Amino acid sequence: MGRKAGGLYINSKKFGALHKPCMKEMISFLNCLALNHNNDDKCVRQKELLSACMDSQTGKSGKSFGSINYHLQRLNRGRK
Repeated sequence: MGRKAGGLYINSKKFGALHKPCMKEMISFLNCLALNHNNDDKCVRQKELLSACMDSQTGKSGKSFGSINYHLQRLNRGRK
């Protein structure tokens, strides 16, 4: 039920933490909400920045090159 012994494998969850495009905007919006007791009328600017960032991310495709582990398995197959 697992991987074969001796195969190449990279834990892709470690690399997922590297690319978080709208994290700064989301943190500033949540901090503003916390400071203003969940009153989002006072956090309009941070909300607009977060919305703009999220809208700009929707046009980008996610993984167009496939899984890194898939490519490692392909390379390993060709080596044998």
